[in-house]
Amino acid sequence: MPKQANAAQATVRRFSLLDSVSYAAGDFGCNMSFALKSTLIIFWTQFMGMDSALYALLLVVVQIWDAVNDPLIGSLIDADHHRHRRNKFLAYISIGSIGLIVGGALCFLPLPRAPLWAKIAVFIGGYVIWDAFYTVANVPYGSLLSLISSVDTDRASLSAWRAVGSTLGNMVPIAVLPFLIYDKEENLIGERVFLAALIMGGIGFLCFRFMIRNTVIRVETDVRLHEERPRFHIGRAFRNFVKNRPAVGATVAAMGMFLGINGAASAVTVLFQSYFKNVEISGLVQVFGMLPVVLFTPIARRMVSKYGKKELAVFGSLCSIAASLLLLLLPITPDAQGIALYVVCQLINSLGMGIYATVSWAMMGDAVDYNEWKSGAREEGVVYSLHSFFRKLAQGIGPSLILIIMYRLGYVGANKGNQSLSVATNMRYLVAALYLFSAVLQFVGLALIYDLNRHKLREMNEALAKKRAAGN
Repeated sequence: MPKQANAAQATVRRFSLLDSVSYAAGDFGCNMSFALKSTLIIFWTQFMGMDSALYALLLVVVQIWDAVNDPLIGSLIDADHHRHRRNKFLAYISIGSIGLIVGGALCFLPLPRAPLWAKIAVFIGGYVIWDAFYTVANVPYGSLLSLISSVDTDRASLSAWRAVGSTLGNMVPIAVLPFLIYDKEENLIGERVFLAALIMGGIGFLCFRFMIRNTVIRVETDVRLHEERPRFHIGRAFRNFVKNRPAVGATVAAMGMFLGINGAASAVTVLFQSYFKNVEISGLVQVFGMLPVVLFTPIARRMVSKYGKKELAVFGSLCSIAASLLLLLLPITPDAQGIALYVVCQLINSLGMGIYATVSWAMMGDAVDYNEWKSGAREEGVVYSLHSFFRKLAQGIGPSLILIIMYRLGYVGANKGNQSLSVATNMRYLVAALYLFSAVLQFVGLALIYDLNRHKLREMNEALAKKRAAGN
């Protein structure tokens, strides 16, 4: 296999499809654990019988842990200057992948007859443990992209394949689980969810092992401990992040995307339970909507080279806005014709989100370089952990706020899949409104805040190349 020299002048395997596939396996592993998160609301409000308002409050409470968890672990990783056998990011990913096997299942302990205080303790404890291990694995995993290669098109390939890994990691459980965890009356079977969480955690662990084994580090970071290097300071790192327009723009866009995906997930489930009266098909519909991500991936590298990452992502957000408007205005009736229109709108929406998803992590890799360009410090861990924190804020607080809106629109968790027609109709419009809001927020982040267009990106890469050459 062809060889090349990395930044430390060691001979390593030349970048190839194996790098992209193995990197994709990492996000497949993450999503084996993460995919069930959209089931949390249904599990706790319908199966466990927890009041919707209480669940929304508890979900906000555990996000406080996120506020400490992500930046703390990110700063600890950045401050870790020990010489690991291969790479410190790979070492942390290995630890996190083990914890995810148990952490994900703890969130779904099937104890519907337990007293309320015990349910609260199980929910908070399980979520905190799961979230800690998820962060230990996911933050360094995101940081790896900028270390596997410094070549722009290589990063685009890694980002695109990561989107494939993420999509497939969501597609498998989304397509299969509805047939396994719901009974004939559209009610959730909690014991099966717990078993599924254990199995998916194990599959995720195996995917991480494959990724770790096949990852090659070609970009040197801070392994050379020069005496003149300033000590790591989390306050300075946070200020650098706020001043980093590409990082902030990419983060706002990601929050928009996940508000659409995760925020609407519970409303979508209720939509198919009570409006379309077919919750099993919901998984297949969502999987069908993810196909544009997979189809766009093979041409992503060529498109990035021709048009630029920012430019493609902005076009994608405009597609999502158009699709969401159609979903809101078209007559989506509770029959086969309505489902068909829903699927068409979701295909266009997914195309838009898919275009952004395939380049989103490459854009974050560029944001790390931008941090080095402007401040002189890479600080991958903090940049990615703060990005991850705000993403998870959208993933966590978003669903809790949407649940409150659902509650105000008449949703009753105790009714399970038997919501009234007026409530079901409200869900139909709520889903469309959520997708529209998320698409607009995505456009704001990408078009108005993120400022690394293809010309400025070329300027930055040339300046960094000269700086690194002078440093050697």
